[in-house]
Amino acid sequence: MIDLNSVIAIDIHTHAEGPCGSESWEDTRELQAGMKAYFKKEFEQPTIPEIADYYRARKIALVIFHVDSEHHLGHRRYANEEVARLANENSDIMIPFASIDPHKGKMGAREARRLVEEFGVQGFKFHPSTQAFYPYDRMAYPLYEAIQESGKPALFHTGQTGVGSGMRGGYGIKLEYSNPIHLDQVAIDFPDMNIIMAHPSFPWQEEALAVAQHKPNVYIDLSGWSPKYFPPILVRYANSLLKHKVLFGSDFPAITPDRWLADFETIDIKPEVRPLILKENAAKLLGLM
Repeated sequence: MIDLNSVIAIDIHTHAEGPCGSESWEDTRELQAGMKAYFKKEFEQPTIPEIADYYRARKIALVIFHVDSEHHLGHRRYANEEVARLANENSDIMIPFASIDPHKGKMGAREARRLVEEFGVQGFKFHPSTQAFYPYDRMAYPLYEAIQESGKPALFHTGQTGVGSGMRGGYGIKLEYSNPIHLDQVAIDFPDMNIIMAHPSFPWQEEALAVAQHKPNVYIDLSGWSPKYFPPILVRYANSLLKHKVLFGSDFPAITPDRWLADFETIDIKPEVRPLILKENAAKLLGLM
């Protein structure tokens, strides 16, 4: 278990990929090359134990997951069981989430229940654009039902994504799937499933704020962007109406927590709100306090 007194923050959004040479790693070679060109940086994907050591040295707890996009992208996934096993071996600092392509229907729901019961998975990650579905599609509802029964949160990518950016046809990735307004219906139909909308939701930031303010089970994580680029309206809501519903996330390895936290120090967040965003809101949401 994570000792909250020993960590300075909880990063609710980090990525694990299969190790070099694995099927999941090999399948993403083309996409990796596109992301390197777009972000103008090398993406060295450390192993899960290496990520644990990195975060442990910084006294930051983290949620870790991969993304199952087998149906649309044809990329074989990094096994949820392996991610959970390695995260659980580093449970002083790591919290495992799983990812199940919603196109797997009732089989996916069965897997979700098994992962919670047998592997201690603490939440689930969705990426509507790379999984090619609207979040309110009834196809996904058996999986949501299993998640709601478990009491675990569901984290959804929202807004534009760097994945596929600048590649021919955007690598077939449709941005509109990730408009956060689509989660409004999900929040209605699953009022007991906590929903985290990942990222400042460009170009739909106001939609995200509206849903988070209106639906009590909806939160926002701040991953994927340096805080110095946050829209002013996001900072204003984080300081006021949504101060208990905004969460620190980096999107590691695309953005490191070192850079995110350094830039967070430079923006106009109230002193009493900073600890809420960095640790306390996530701790409550994840049942750590």
